[in-house]
Order: sequence, then C-alpha cells, then structure tokens
Amino acid sequence: MTVTVPGPTLGVVGGGQLGRMLGEAAAPLGVDIVVLDPTPNCPASAVADQIVGEFTDPDAMAELAARSDAMTFEIELADPDLLDELAAEEGIAVHPSPDALRTIEDKLVQKRTFGEADIPIPPFHRVDDAEDLRAALDEFGSVMLKARTGGYDGRGNVPVTDSDDAEAAIEEVGGPAMAEAFVDFERELSVIGVRGEGEIRTFPVGENVHEDEILRETVVPARTTDEVTEEADRVAREVLSHLPGRGVFGIELFETSGGDVLVNEVAPRPHNSGHWTIEGARCSQFQQHVRAVLGWPLGATDRRAPTVMANILGTVEESQPARLAGLEAPLSESGVSLHWYGKDEVRPLRKMGHLTAIGGEDDDIQMLLERARELRDGLYFD
Repeated sequence: MTVTVPGPTLGVVGGGQLGRMLGEAAAPLGVDIVVLDPTPNCPASAVADQIVGEFTDPDAMAELAARSDAMTFEIELADPDLLDELAAEEGIAVHPSPDALRTIEDKLVQKRTFGEADIPIPPFHRVDDAEDLRAALDEFGSVMLKARTGGYDGRGNVPVTDSDDAEAAIEEVGGPAMAEAFVDFERELSVIGVRGEGEIRTFPVGENVHEDEILRETVVPARTTDEVTEEADRVAREVLSHLPGRGVFGIELFETSGGDVLVNEVAPRPHNSGHWTIEGARCSQFQQHVRAVLGWPLGATDRRAPTVMANILGTVEESQPARLAGLEAPLSESGVSLHWYGKDEVRPLRKMGHLTAIGGEDDDIQMLLERARELRDGLYFD
C-alpha cells in the first residue's frame, strides 16, 4: 500500500451530522469528501461538496461514484443493490460491504445472523401480524416490538406487555416487525469497532444513558467491572468477524443483571455513542472510518482521558428555526468542547449537536457526567 497526500476523494451516501464529522476528520488527511443527500445545504455541505439527490436515485448515485475514488455510507437508507451495481460498473470499492448493510438494515436478518453464529442475543420472534405478536407475548411475557427496517432513536420501537394492545402496536410500527424479549439489564454499553485491511481494533467500552429510547449521554470508561468490559470487547470482536468489508461499526450491548453481555443492535457506520472519540481518543471513530474505507493503516484507539459525551437535543414543543443560546458557560469551561451540527430547523428531540467533557485520570466519572449534563441543560433554543 502506498499512501500519499493529497489523497483520494471519498464519496459518502448521506450528508447529515455523521457526514459532516467525516468531512472534518478527512480534511487533515488530505482526503476530499463528496456527499449525496436529498436535503439542500445538508449539515455535511459545510465541509464537503454535495450532490442533491435521493439515496435511491440511480443517476445521482452514478454521479457520486464518478466523482469518487472509494465510497461509503453514513445512513442505512443507502441501497445495497445499487451500491453493488456501481461497484461493478465503475470499478469502485464500497465499504463496509453492501452485504454488511443487507445484514444489518433488517433487524430480523441481523438477529438471525448473529444467533446462527452463536453470538449472545436476546430471544426474538418474527412478527407479521397480531397473532404472531400474541405468541411472542405468551412466550416472553413482555416484548419490545421493533420495525425491521428504518427505525432509529426509538422510532419504530413499541413496548408491548398486554396482548390486548397487539393490533394497535402492529399498526404503530406500520410494517414487518420482530418482537424481542425485554432484557433485565443493568446498563447499556457500546463498543465502537473498526475493521481495516487485515486488522480489527476496538475503542474502550462506553456506557450509554438513554431516555425515551434516545441516547442522552455516553460515559467512558463504562461504570462496570473489568470482567464485563472484557466480555463486551470479546463479543464486539466476534460481531466484527461476521460483517464483511472495512469501516467503523457501532455495536450496542446490554449488560444483564447477571453480568452477561448481549448484542442489542449494530450500525454499519460511525455511531452516536462514539462521538466521545473526537476529543477523548487518540484517533476518532470518524478518522478511523476514513482510513479503513480507503485501506489505510488504522490509528490508535486508546482513550486520552475519562470522557463524557452529552447530546444536545431539540428542547422545543414544535419545529422552529434553529438558534442555540446559553453557550457562554460551556465555551468558558476548560476541557469542554462544543459540536454544532448545522441543522437549519430544530424539532422536538432532534439531535442538534453534542458536548464533550474531558476529565483527569483521578477525576470522579460521576461528577464529570453531572457537570456535562449541567452544561448541556443550560443550553436552550430561542
């Protein structure tokens, strides 16, 4: 492998905040980014060229391929069949592999794949109708009904405990689904893993704090035992070994009350729970993704210091132009970094940015979490 700069151009399907942070990470490497996104002036357009078009538009995708030396995606709405066609027709590498996207984009296929590989997962059932859901309730007692495709940040997830609610739950999900047994978990964890050219690396295990199925904070190191973090890393590496292609994968996990580790869901791209790596790790998940997709050597995944990431969500009752205020405190705080995603409109609970707080090795991680929350909660939209 010969690496030179200026480097190649990387085409990215999707131009949201992940595409924006990919562009920020690629620039120091001399790598240019071109993104395809249907929203004019998408967040990534501040740091990358944008092609305005739908993710399933063959002409727009062909233009992206023609302008790129390699391609990737930052959203699961990318069409794996179209990516395969472009790879063949244009002779362009696409990573992670479209086959990995096929496995992951359908939660039922994802769970079956991991189950067949003896990767620990919660029990689950395919659900096509209310009778299927009632059968799952009879077996598991209570379930999380999940849309097989398209759901994120709690959307497409419906908790169900009563068989009388089966029809309403099916209607709310609005399509093919699966029912997963509720897990008696102690905490939610995640591992950001990266597959390079012949190598696999993982970042330290993070602890994720959710509310209403939306990630609020990630704490690194996770507040758990060494045995659990070692098992989480082992399970994550096992997951990576069954997903083809190069790139970053976000692996969400449950730590059960008995100390077991189960795979919740996997994302074939940089992940919200890995944003802490921008300031908190030697090489961020975004630069790792660029390196991996291009087949370049991977960077170090060591953390620099205890780190807390706190999401900035839309604290509004209805949609309005995005204007964030209350920034004086976080901007004045040593060890705190602000990331604004550049979205023009704020909506209720929409992810608009995040804060990262870095502590010292001897600092109390709980106090660091509370400080990050205090600074984040002092922000508001006017």
